[in-house]
Order: sequence, then C-alpha cells, then structure tokens
Amino acid sequence: MNDQPTRQQMLDGIERDNTFDLIVIGGGSSGLGIAVDAATRGFSTVLFESHDFAKGTSSRATKLVHGGVRYLAQGNISLVRESLRERQILLDNAAHLTQPLPFVVPCFGLLGSIWNLPIYRTGFAFYDALAQGSRLGKSQCVSRKTLLKESPMVQHNKLCGGVRYWDAQFDDARLAVALARTAIQAGATILNYCQVMQFLKSDTRSADGQVNGVLVEDQETNRRFPVYGKCVVNAAGVWADSVRRLDDPAAMRTLAPSQGAHIVVDQSFFPSDQALLVPKTTDGRVLFAVPWMGKLILGTTDIPRDDIPIEPRPFPKEIDFILKESSRYLAHAPQRSDIRAAWAGLRPLVHTPRHNDTDTKQISREHIIRVSSHGLVTVSGGKWTTYRAMAEDVLRTCFNHNLLPSNNPGITKTLRLVGSPSPSEAQVSLAAPPGLHLYGSESDCVLSLPGSNHEILPGLSEAMVRFAIRYEYARTVEDVLARRSRWLFLDAQAAADASGTVGDIIQEELTSSFDRDASVESFRELATGYQVDARPHTKPL
Repeated sequence: MNDQPTRQQMLDGIERDNTFDLIVIGGGSSGLGIAVDAATRGFSTVLFESHDFAKGTSSRATKLVHGGVRYLAQGNISLVRESLRERQILLDNAAHLTQPLPFVVPCFGLLGSIWNLPIYRTGFAFYDALAQGSRLGKSQCVSRKTLLKESPMVQHNKLCGGVRYWDAQFDDARLAVALARTAIQAGATILNYCQVMQFLKSDTRSADGQVNGVLVEDQETNRRFPVYGKCVVNAAGVWADSVRRLDDPAAMRTLAPSQGAHIVVDQSFFPSDQALLVPKTTDGRVLFAVPWMGKLILGTTDIPRDDIPIEPRPFPKEIDFILKESSRYLAHAPQRSDIRAAWAGLRPLVHTPRHNDTDTKQISREHIIRVSSHGLVTVSGGKWTTYRAMAEDVLRTCFNHNLLPSNNPGITKTLRLVGSPSPSEAQVSLAAPPGLHLYGSESDCVLSLPGSNHEILPGLSEAMVRFAIRYEYARTVEDVLARRSRWLFLDAQAAADASGTVGDIIQEELTSSFDRDASVESFRELATGYQVDARPHTKPL
C-alpha cells in the first residue's frame, strides 16, 4: 500500500508527462468505471473530477444493486437481464461493499390475496429466471404469519401475506473510492478537485479541430495546466451537457434530470433483516424501506428538474410524500421529527423526443453514447448497477471510431476491486451499524495507523480518518463524513457535531494545504441542509 501515489505525486507526474491515451472527465460511477476498464487494458489513463469522487449522483443512490423490478413491469427485458448479470459480477468482485438482500412485498385485502399476490409471484419468478445462474435465493410466497414474524413493523391491518425476492445492496460512495483506487493500482492517474475548463483542439485556428486535450485547473491551488490525449470521454453525469457545450456551444440537450429524495430514520421503524418494497405508490413509483448501516432509508421520489445544483435539496413536498406513503405500510409511521438525515440526488436520464420529461419515471435508465464531430465521446444515462457494462460500451465506441486501438477484450468481469475480501472471508452486514466493514479486508491496516485510535462517531475512528486522507484521497471534512464514512447520510446532526474533531485530524495530515476552519464551517452549513424542519408541509407532491 505504501507505493500508492499521493494526489500530489500524481499531479507531479502530469508535470513530467502530460500526454495520455485516454482522458476521462467525471469521477462518478461512469467515469471511474471507464478509467478502471481502460487502465487494466494497458491504456495510459487520466481522470479529472471537479469536486470529490461520487460527490454528485453516485453517492445519493437508494443503496441498491438491482435488476429493476419496475423496468420488468415496463417490459424492458434487456435492461433487466443486463442489470441482473452485472449485479452478480458486483457481488463477486466487491463483496465488502455489495451484499445480497432479501425484499418483502406485502399484499393487503381481498384484492391483494386473489389478484396481486399471484401476479407478483409470477413476475418475480420471471425475475429469477432472467437472473440466469444467480447464486441468490429464489422468490417465494410468504404467509401473513411468517411476514409479521420476520418484519413485525409491517402494517397489520388487512395484511394477507406477500412475496419475498432477492436483490442486493451496496455502499455507493465507498464503491466509487474502491474503483478510484483500483484504477490507480492499474497505473491510472485519478485526480479529484481538478476541473476541466476548456477543450484543446488539434487546429486552434478552426472550429472544426479535433479534441485532443483539456485545460485543467487544480481547485486547491488555482493552477492551470494542459493535458493531451488520443481520446477524451465526457462522463460527467447530470453535468454532461455542460461539458459538451465546452466542445460545441450549440450542442443540443441530451438529458432530462429528475430528482430522487430519501429520508433516513431509526431502524426501529422497520427492525428486519429484509427490505420492504411497495410496488406502486400513488405517483406510480416504487417505494423502498431499506435497512442500511443501522438506519432505515425510505424513498424515493421522482421529480423533474431544470436546474442542476451541485448540492440538491429535497423539496418539502417530497419529504411529506415519503412520510405519507410510508404510513400506509409501516405499523408505526415516522414523523418529520424522526428524520435523522434527508438527501436528494439527480438522475442523469436521457432525453428523447418520444418521452414527456415531466413524467421522468417513464424515461429509460439505459445509457447512450455519442461521438461529436470533433471526436468528443459522451456517455449519458445509465445507473450504478450497470456501470461496468457502460464502461465496456464506451471503450468499444472508442475502438470503433479509431480513437483508441483495440487491444484486448478487458478483464473487469473478473477483476476484484481494491479491498475485496477472499470468498471465505466473513463480512459484516451493510445493514449493521457503521464499523470496520467500511474498509473491508484492509481493517487491520487501518487500525495499525499511528494515533490514539479514539472513536469519533460509532464505527469511525481517528485511524480511519487518517486512512481516508492518506490512501483514499479525502481532502475535506465533507469528504470524510459524507463519502469515506457515511455519517452525513445517516445522522446529519451527529456528523456536524464531529466535524471539528475530524478537521483537527485532517489539519495534522495535510498541514498548510488545508484550511481547517473553512472546511469545518462549510461542512456544518452543508449538514444543516440534510436536516429537516419538524413542521409539516401541506402542499401535495
């Protein structure tokens, strides 16, 4: 591990040689997956992320790796089949961050008994069949008695039974960090807080010059430097259109972002080792109640947005909607005062003329890849579960357009990510409270770091903070408390209370390059936005 380069060492490497085979813009799931694929094929690869890895959509998922039951109902069989295949690959290659999770779908009343239950059972049997050799359990009907024994806080009134099926859950932000470290281990240069300011072109005198590089600004020093590449890939997620307009100011819109909000409450509202799925809420979406790191995630909504803020906030009406829908299925419904954290993420849905962008739940979660007349490759859409397949498609597009030489089929299907345990190594459940499972098989190394190793928050020690700075490229209090640990997403007030201590440790690690007071103040302001006013909001969603 000691030979893993620091952020500064990677910047110094660009000073010595600023020419690469592939330049990737965006440090979310898509960009990091592309970097891993390219680097492990032997291409010299550099990735630039303007903020922190997974700062945007890729840290704000429902924490599920799934085939998409809703997509099955929409008849999108190919997407479901691909997602289920990729689900198993993730379970194999990142077992410390991706784990099987059973779901229960409750049915209520006479209609549920004679109509919904048989339909759900048939649908999930088909879901099992599409999984093709998945090593997860098979779906099955469960009686009312069994369902209440396993999940006692399900609404009892008119419950007639349900269906249990299997999918998986994961830690999205930490998976992104594992991808970054895996790419670096394969020889890639992966840099956060480096923003692409403009494209460089082969003929600066003509608007028709081919993209052959980028001008980058290090956000920590404001220093700008050019980087050149045979191929440039735009994987900026919901900001992909903005990056495209750096190449062509007249570029047409390709995305129709939608916002998904989640709230987090204590697990006592649904004390079960199973997740709950409501197949159809009053707005036509699915609703999940997912046990995660000692808490319960409830969500998600689907609201179109025209603006694309770096830090979206749940709308009050979204919070009220989730609480109202939850009250229909939980015996003891949470109130606004019970919410520990609330967050929102923007989905990079692909805009097409045949879809109404005001009904974003109907827009496909499939990805598209476009190559501009200047040679810029842009990948849009997709979802976390299929990040690896998306990366393969992007590399294939680069080969087909002669932007990169096709050299080998790639190895990511069987590539274990950094920190992945051996098959025989037992893992702590991701539904359990935070702890050493955050670091997988590297926990011994974490605990051997110098320092008192005192606990800052449950499951987060001083040594873990130092590890995040030294080996996981965290640069701020937010990086540590939001994405290297997940405390901002679990309990925003607790995270804010710990921010000063975390800032002190980072100051010791980064010395003069870190403004401790500014980082702590910025995080506390951010954490305020993750807390919810206990007063109800009355306008409907």
